[in-house]
Amino acid sequence: MKKFDKERLLLAVAGPALALVAAILLTSVVLIASGKSPIEPYRLMIEQAGYSDVQVLIINQASMYYIAALAVALGFRMNLFNIGVDGQYRLGAMMTAVVGAHVALPAALQVPLLLLVGALTGAMWAGIAGVLKVTRGVSEVVATIMLNSIATSLIGYLTLTDNWGVPLGDNVTTGVMKESGWIPGIDLGADVGEIYGLVFLAIAIGIGYWFVLNRTRFGFDLRATGASETAAAASGVNAKRMVLTAMLISGAVAGISGLPLLLGDVHTYSLSFPAGLGFTAIGIALLGRNNPGGIALAALLWAFLDKASPALDYATPEPYEKEIATIMQGLIVFAVVISYEVVRTWGLRRQQKRVGEELAAAAAQNTKKEVAV
Repeated sequence: MKKFDKERLLLAVAGPALALVAAILLTSVVLIASGKSPIEPYRLMIEQAGYSDVQVLIINQASMYYIAALAVALGFRMNLFNIGVDGQYRLGAMMTAVVGAHVALPAALQVPLLLLVGALTGAMWAGIAGVLKVTRGVSEVVATIMLNSIATSLIGYLTLTDNWGVPLGDNVTTGVMKESGWIPGIDLGADVGEIYGLVFLAIAIGIGYWFVLNRTRFGFDLRATGASETAAAASGVNAKRMVLTAMLISGAVAGISGLPLLLGDVHTYSLSFPAGLGFTAIGIALLGRNNPGGIALAALLWAFLDKASPALDYATPEPYEKEIATIMQGLIVFAVVISYEVVRTWGLRRQQKRVGEELAAAAAQNTKKEVAV
């Protein structure tokens, strides 16, 4: 491996590694300050990861995190902050559940229809922010935050019993979806659980994300527009169209991020459907540096912290608060911003030093040639 390639790999790994180490150290300080062991919680959570049922939970949760984080990363690559992934995800899942409960087609048609409904719903909701940005210059951050709130209210209205809501005890659902829309997974037994079938869709989306961004003209135009809209426009790229397209694709991916759970497990949308997925995805995308491989590792880490932390409540002789995992997740996001800036500055200095050395070597070589002449 060339020296330059090694340096690039080092810079790519240094940021996430530094963020994780900083988060662990800061969490340990919190534990010590509260008079508890700074090591035991990590041991307990790592021990949980050895159980097959917990591993299944981690993989299933990570698949949802991964898709949502890819939606965020698509915006980041365009220098767009799509903070509305949470609203797009919940609205996409709710509309998919409604269609799945009222439309009965053969599985070969039902499943693609449900995936299309989720994607189109998310794209439509993100497209509103995209249109406002390219036509009126409205910040996508402000627009998507407002759209998150509107999505919450809209879901609440559409799930009223006068509309599509179906009461179930103290809960309100959209009704059970037709079985032709259920996607079977990999059944590992009653004691272990089932891996969602749409885990493979998450993998496919990750591969597609990498291929489109790195091996197609569209991906090059998208990255160029994110780096500099004026430079992209000068080379013939329609920057406004790229912004709108990126928001639509990001929303479409966000719209299907809840479908592994919806089509593979619960088969209905209710008040207990997970919220906050889109905000978690922001931290995962940051930790993964918008790289599909890095995002996959970050999604698994986040899912591990989520699914292993309940064991802290049952620790003996003294239980630990499972919020320790939440603190660690927050500290990771905080540390990511700082560590990446530190690594970026360090890499820039190394690059400047290398260029200076090359220029000095070239000058010395020219001097030798002049003396020889």
